[in-house]
Amino acid sequence: MVQFSFIKYEVCDGVVVITLNRPDQLNSINNEMTSQLFCALDLADADSDVRVVILTGAGRGFCAGADLSDGPEAFTPATEFHNGVATIRDTGGRLNLRIFDMTKPTIAAINGASVGLGATLTLPCDIRIASTTAKFGFVFSRRGIVTEGCSSWFLPRVVGISTALKWTLSGSLVSADDALVAGLVSALYDPEDLMAAAHAIAEELVTKTSPLAISLIRQLLWRGLTEAHPMDSHRYESALIAEMTVGPEALEGVESFLEKRPSHFTSLVPNDLPVNWPPWKTPTF
Repeated sequence: MVQFSFIKYEVCDGVVVITLNRPDQLNSINNEMTSQLFCALDLADADSDVRVVILTGAGRGFCAGADLSDGPEAFTPATEFHNGVATIRDTGGRLNLRIFDMTKPTIAAINGASVGLGATLTLPCDIRIASTTAKFGFVFSRRGIVTEGCSSWFLPRVVGISTALKWTLSGSLVSADDALVAGLVSALYDPEDLMAAAHAIAEELVTKTSPLAISLIRQLLWRGLTEAHPMDSHRYESALIAEMTVGPEALEGVESFLEKRPSHFTSLVPNDLPVNWPPWKTPTF
């Protein structure tokens, strides 16, 4: 098992908990933590025994954003080269696109302050729940920079354009209650109950659903947000339905329903992804 210094990686009963683990710095993200997060996400995605990922923070905060101890350089994007051409990519965007491309559903259990990169990091997660003590801040305008982490794409889709503009233009902190009303999170829990609630959600996914089905469903719904016409989603769904209805998962789903018994799905992800996956062209980044 890979040893991590700035995150924790714990697997139990099909669920991996990735914990941002710099509590004395409110889990602010530096370059080493970024590398470890990429490694952890890759590990979870490649492990067919992992069904669900929970992302949370150690201590009293979820994530205070980029580590600003080195000054504005903390915001400096990485430069990558593709076919000899330099491409500038911000750290939050790279992380969020990796979460977006996960083959496993991801739950954000937001246990405290979630600011800047810490706030945008939650956006591509499929399910977001929070502690009643959590607060959110899309504070980029107050730091003299623009939104990052693909949040100009994610945030309006999650809370609507008017709320997204209000939060990002003002840079003011958003309470847990306001986040719930806006739909940024789906539920609030007392701090001591948050992780139990996250595990309960994960357990339902592990014990009652097809790993293959939920992997494909989360991608279909996210990708559907980009399509200009429902016909595009119809094409994708039709291709996948055609393949899955002749496979063992659909057979087990129907038989367990008719026999009034729990389902016992046997698919493994990513091993058993359809041969025509994905049914769309995925950009290089």
